[in-house]
Amino acid sequence: MSKTDPNPAELPAVSAIEAESRRLELAATPFELHGSLCGWLAGGGASVREWPAKVLADDAIPAPPEGSPLDELRLASASQLDDRSFDFDLLLPEADASLAERSGALFEWCRGFLGAFGLAAGASPRLSEEGQEALADLARLAGAQAQEDGDEDDEEALVEIEEFVRVAVLLLHGDCVLAAQHRQRLN
Repeated sequence: MSKTDPNPAELPAVSAIEAESRRLELAATPFELHGSLCGWLAGGGASVREWPAKVLADDAIPAPPEGSPLDELRLASASQLDDRSFDFDLLLPEADASLAERSGALFEWCRGFLGAFGLAAGASPRLSEEGQEALADLARLAGAQAQEDGDEDDEEALVEIEEFVRVAVLLLHGDCVLAAQHRQRLN
């Protein structure tokens, strides 16, 4: 991502992330990777180029090259989480993808988020009551199975769940990162 990029917080294309993931031989989908990255960052993990090794707990994974799609994903995600306008996006399939593909990707995203959040935040993170509830709800979503087909109500429900996940991530980031920064400034 260059300094002239008009929107440095825009996520790279799923296809670009998928291609680099294959090149680095990562055993995760683009959705799981983004969820893992966001879990790592929301739990207080550092925004470093070596993030795939950290979130996948495998020191043998090389750091993505600077400016590569995975590096751009890190920079955009960190920027979105730190932006107080709450403009945070989940990397998911396009709206015209099937309900099964979209719901499956969302549940993969949640599974990735939970694993990396635990790595970064530790066993007993300082969470608000709302943060504890949000984390429990994300865990339930991570255990869900993709729905093969559905109607308009199912489509609407998926959109609502996506919005819930987005807000839950921002809440957890606030509890673990922003509150910790605030406590540090007070001391």
